[in-house]
Amino acid sequence: MKFAFPLPHMLRLKALTQPWEAGVTGADQTRMVKRAEAMGYDMIAIPEHFVIPTDHVELSGPHYLQSTVAQAYVAGATEKIRLNSCVTVLPLQHPIVLAKALATADWMSSGRMMVTFGVGWLQREFDVLGVPFRERGRIADEYLEAIIELWTSESPRFEGHYVSFRDMAFEPKPVQKPHLPIWVGGDADAALKRAARFASGWWPFLTPPEKIGERVEFIKGQPGYDGRPFEVMHGLGTTRVGEGHRVVRDPRARAGASTQEIVDRLNGLAEQGVTFSAVPVPAVRDVEEYLDYAQWVIEEIKPRVP
Repeated sequence: MKFAFPLPHMLRLKALTQPWEAGVTGADQTRMVKRAEAMGYDMIAIPEHFVIPTDHVELSGPHYLQSTVAQAYVAGATEKIRLNSCVTVLPLQHPIVLAKALATADWMSSGRMMVTFGVGWLQREFDVLGVPFRERGRIADEYLEAIIELWTSESPRFEGHYVSFRDMAFEPKPVQKPHLPIWVGGDADAALKRAARFASGWWPFLTPPEKIGERVEFIKGQPGYDGRPFEVMHGLGTTRVGEGHRVVRDPRARAGASTQEIVDRLNGLAEQGVTFSAVPVPAVRDVEEYLDYAQWVIEEIKPRVP
């Protein structure tokens, strides 16, 4: 099992965020990612939204970064840890511009970038940016094809409904070959079919932990899946967040469980095919206590999970 470091103040989600996290600064985060790397964490992932409607701020909070910019910054502050997103809202971004940003960050970080693409769920965010919400799945599929073409072809050429290009050069290519790892986030059949076709990983959000295994089998049973290695991410606190970021009271997902409870849950996830997870931090008072708990997870939990 590989471990993601839950960097505070990436968002202010009512279901997960502790009040003190709103005071965490970029300078604090820079220090924390360096410590997380030194501790032995495997990945940091950055959430993304561009705008939050005012009637949704109570649940979702107003604070989100642009995932690729934040990933690139964290990559520059570290040397080894992998940088992912959770998730990059693909239909809201031009694929050539996004492909360039991700390839640039992968090139400059010596091949440490990853990306988790999602189609989005917040319709008013699409309305503000002028993207047709009901077409977001078709847009995402086409953008994914275009991005992979840009990353892998010496003479990129693509003809689609939403984007077309030809007779041009595109560099730098990603350092990682054939391209940086693409994961897909989401729980609907369409998302899982997209993962089978394009991705080397899946990030479920609303799928119950006990159903992850059968959904992984669904992915691997699709015609687009070719047997490639496949990662699955599920944090232990995920089930505290429901559809639309509503708060879910799930006692299994509480922070501050005992060592054996955490180990048992992680081993159960591993049996479902989960390869990455994160342990939620219990109530603490500040950055130092947060880092102390993160160190405890690496020293006491990680060695006991295959």
